[in-house]
Amino acid sequence: MNSSHARTIRIAAAVIRDGSGKLLLVRKRGTNTFMQAGGKIEPGELPAVALARELREELGIVVDPASASHLGSFSAPAANEPDARVEAELFELPIAGEPIPAAEIEEMIWLSPELASAMKLAPLTADIVLPRYGRQP
Repeated sequence: MNSSHARTIRIAAAVIRDGSGKLLLVRKRGTNTFMQAGGKIEPGELPAVALARELREELGIVVDPASASHLGSFSAPAANEPDARVEAELFELPIAGEPIPAAEIEEMIWLSPELASAMKLAPLTADIVLPRYGRQP
C-alpha cells in the first residue's frame, strides 16, 4: 500500500516523567511494543480532553486537561496497525499518584532514556519522543 493511502489514526499522547527523569511507557495487551500513554481522539473531542479521558481509563490517573502543555503535532507509523499512521498531539503533563495499568494496558514501565535501545518501542516513542523529550530539561 503506498503511503498516501495509509489509514490515519488521530491520537493524543503523553510525555510523563518521574522525579528522576524516567519516562512513563505502556504496553497494550496482546502487543510487545511500548509507547506513550494516551489514545484515540473521538470526533469533536479536544486532544487534551481525549488525553485526560484515556489516562483515567488506562492508568486510573486524573489529570486536568488545562495542565497539559502541548508539545506539537507529529506523524509516525502506527506501532500495532499495519498500513496505518498515527497523527499524534503530544502533551507533557504532571501527574499525581501512582498510575495503575487498567483497561487494555497490560504493562507499564518507567523507562530510563539510556536503556531505550534495548526495548521494542513504538515509532512515535523511538523516533520523536526520545530524541526530542527523552532527557530532563
